Amino acid sequence: MSVEVKQYSPSAGIPTARNIDHFAITVPDLNAAVQFFVEVLGFEIVYKLGPTEDTAGTWMQDRLNVHPRASLNFVMLRCGPNVNLEVYEYSAPDQNRVMPRNCDWGASHVAFFVEDIHAAVAYLKAVPGVRFLQEPEEVIGGPIGSTKWVYFLTPWGMQMELVTYKKLPYEGSTTARQYGPASSWSARPQH
Repeated sequence: MSVEVKQYSPSAGIPTARNIDHFAITVPDLNAAVQFFVEVLGFEIVYKLGPTEDTAGTWMQDRLNVHPRASLNFVMLRCGPNVNLEVYEYSAPDQNRVMPRNCDWGASHVAFFVEDIHAAVAYLKAVPGVRFLQEPEEVIGGPIGSTKWVYFLTPWGMQMELVTYKKLPYEGSTTARQYGPASSWSARPQH
């Protein structure tokens, strides 16, 4: 199977943009998810907020594109040296409670760069409720040849990935680089 990658002209992008501030995911049980992220994956809590709701108006619908009677609580987590993750728990009358598959529109996953993928897999296999879809696999050839990766599911069914690589083949033909790896999970950016 060949994938056509259309070349786009670089643009100036969003005026004054400096970096991605955060990503957000919605989970079925906020406390259980935060416990997993903090105790198993090593994230730290930055702050908690909620409940956020509008019992009579349309604030939730107008600003968040959810049912007007939706309610949400969330926690901002710090993920290693470079990512902030908002973890939401919504309650809404018309809520879809089916976890999307990777092929479903709007689906996403979080990938963690690890130095030793086999040690990371062994650690996560010991966590109750974590399920791996297969064993680590190495990509042969192409722009990311020599990458090793594996998907796993969290206890609530969200898909995540472990990935490791040294130098990627695409780096020989462009100056573009992916971020990382960081010097450590606890490295902090300088301000």
